[in-house]
Amino acid sequence: MQSRYILVIFSRVRVLVAEDFEPFRQFICSILATRANLEVVCAVADGLEAIQKAKVLEPDLALLDIGLPTLNGIEAARQIRKLVPESKIIFVSQESSAEVLQEAFSLGAWGYVSKPRARLDILAAIDAALAGSRFVSVGLSFENLTDAGPPPFAAIKYS
Repeated sequence: MQSRYILVIFSRVRVLVAEDFEPFRQFICSILATRANLEVVCAVADGLEAIQKAKVLEPDLALLDIGLPTLNGIEAARQIRKLVPESKIIFVSQESSAEVLQEAFSLGAWGYVSKPRARLDILAAIDAALAGSRFVSVGLSFENLTDAGPPPFAAIKYS
């Protein structure tokens, strides 16, 4: 009789976190630490440093705030996409305007997490991005998002 084995390989996902508010940056890192497969390779406070670290470290995933000093998150994401095109970008921001969401997804973001929902949504957004789907937090508006195409992923409600 032949035995069948399934080999499951768990690769670590290398994550760069860019958030200027230290307590929130630590909060994000603490959420990521609950998953053994997520490795925070760098946590920075500004957009320029995020680009520099992304170039050197080549993270699998970058979590970026929009309102970063030195260089905002949208511009940092644009440059990270050029330097490390395989790196998936998820925004974690208080900014909720349709214009900003449109710009984020039109430049190739895989997710957009509203800061008030971060505790519930960060891991869901990461899971979606790693599975090849897009994610947006509940409550963010996709009205007038014509250039970015259809909503990236139906927002998931978690209780």
